[in-house]
Amino acid sequence: MEGYAATGRRKTATAQVRMKAGKGNLMVNKRTIDDYFPRKTHIKIVKEALEKVDFLDRFDVEARVKGGGLTGQAEAIRLGLSRILLKINPELKGILKKAGFLTRDPRMKERKKPGLTGARARHQIPKR
Repeated sequence: MEGYAATGRRKTATAQVRMKAGKGNLMVNKRTIDDYFPRKTHIKIVKEALEKVDFLDRFDVEARVKGGGLTGQAEAIRLGLSRILLKINPELKGILKKAGFLTRDPRMKERKKPGLTGARARHQIPKR
C-alpha cells in the first residue's frame, strides 16, 4: 500500500501528516511522539482518531508541525490523520464526524485594535 498525506490546522499550528503501512510508529518532527509531547493528554489527542477506527498498529505516521502551542499542534495532527483515514476508507466518515475529528476548529486569537490595550480591553478612565 502506498503512502497518504494530508494537512491539519488548529489556531496557528499547521501539521503535514504522512501515513504508510507499518507497525504503528508515530513520529513528530523526526522525534518519537513520547519524546516530542511531554504530556500524556497531547499523545492521547493525537492517537484518538486511530484508536476510534482501530488502525493504531497498522500504519506508521510521520508528522511535521510548526506554529502554535502543543495542544494546537496535537489537534492539528489529529485533523490531518482523520483526513488521511477518510482517503483510505470513505466509510469511516460517520464515525470520525460524530467524534468531531473532521471539523477544522476556526477559532483564532483576535487582533489588537488601535487605541485599545488589547483586543477588547480599553484604557482605564481616571476617576478625578
